[in-house]
Amino acid sequence: MRKPYMKILLPIILIAVGLSGCASVQPMTSDQRAGQVIGSAKIAFNNLKKSPDKIMDSFRALLPKAQGIVVFPGLLKGGFILAAEGGNGVMLAKNAAGEWGEPAFYFLAGASIGLQIGAQASDVVLLLFSQDAVSSIILHQGKLGADLGLTFGTIGAGVEASTTTNGGADIMAFSQGVGAYAGGSLEAAALIKRNDLNEAFYGQAVTPRQIVMLGLVHNPAADALRAALSAP
Repeated sequence: MRKPYMKILLPIILIAVGLSGCASVQPMTSDQRAGQVIGSAKIAFNNLKKSPDKIMDSFRALLPKAQGIVVFPGLLKGGFILAAEGGNGVMLAKNAAGEWGEPAFYFLAGASIGLQIGAQASDVVLLLFSQDAVSSIILHQGKLGADLGLTFGTIGAGVEASTTTNGGADIMAFSQGVGAYAGGSLEAAALIKRNDLNEAFYGQAVTPRQIVMLGLVHNPAADALRAALSAP
């Protein structure tokens, strides 16, 4: 039976997909879109890591502890009272040797209700602090927090955070963006695997588990992103 929250989330996903589609004037093939997401994810990660904002000291301190990472470059958000956000991104995890593996493509669909108006494009990075958190997302696609049984925390502008601990959270979210937007959060956000982009990028039908956990495929087009994640 379909989970109750999906009745609410489904129209939000459709709105978010529409927002995401507005970002591209020229239609792209799945292969082109996958390559664009990889390149944008590298830029978004580097921008966040090099940000002079003091709050990003927490991001830089926690990054070495991360066992997995999800990067959503240019996540689009807009609405009035009921807001939707969405965008494509990639998830990577460390292997047994502590090296970053290959990326799997995901779509983030979210919604929030409150006093909010405007539009915004933000780079969002989720740090995953255990292999259990990585496995939970890959094996149990669904809403962050509730469905995945993970403790979720957000660090943003004006929020104090320790630079030495993740406070017991399984996932921490960091973001920075441009635009005019008031209110909203990642509440009710769901991670949805993009099988079409995964297949286009690797040239075969492949699941996030086969990509991230088993390491069965490789595409050198992701080497620059993996190098950026490993850079000191």
